[in-house]
Amino acid sequence: MLKLAIFVLASIGFAYVSRASLPAPRSHGFYRFFAWEFILALILFNLEAWFRDTMAVHQIISWALLAISLFLVIHGVQLLRLIGKPDPNRAAEGPVLGFEKTTALVVVGAYRYIRHPLYSSLFFLTWGVFFKSPSWLAALLAAAATLFLVATARVEEAENTRFFGPAYQTYKQRTKMFIPFLF
Repeated sequence: MLKLAIFVLASIGFAYVSRASLPAPRSHGFYRFFAWEFILALILFNLEAWFRDTMAVHQIISWALLAISLFLVIHGVQLLRLIGKPDPNRAAEGPVLGFEKTTALVVVGAYRYIRHPLYSSLFFLTWGVFFKSPSWLAALLAAAATLFLVATARVEEAENTRFFGPAYQTYKQRTKMFIPFLF
């Protein structure tokens, strides 16, 4: 019952943050909301296994993925704020969060290798949580979250191409979506 209450309360928070995106299914925030929901469900599903058998191989893999996730979110947000020069007055074609209203294309740090460090962070979070206690249901939740993260990134790439133009197209050709040199 506690997990259900946590899920409902967190979902309300996600819905609030995504309130402008949910009625706009062509915005990246629409898909991101569903990625968040599947990640939350996965976290709650694997919660009991978080600190169980901490030296098992699957737990070591999990902690490594979670550490990468934490690094990417902190690093990615810092770069967006410092180099992306967010402008709250930037006209956006769809609903976006404040730090997403960048006016300069960020191509340094993690952005030199991957286009979406923040979604990559969620990708690593998803699979880090999956490895806490791998199961078929956890795999389905992780796969669903991954599909929504890919959809989120693809929609955002279309938005970025329209805003940044050919510079973003060139950037796309030399970087990967989530994992340097792979994907």
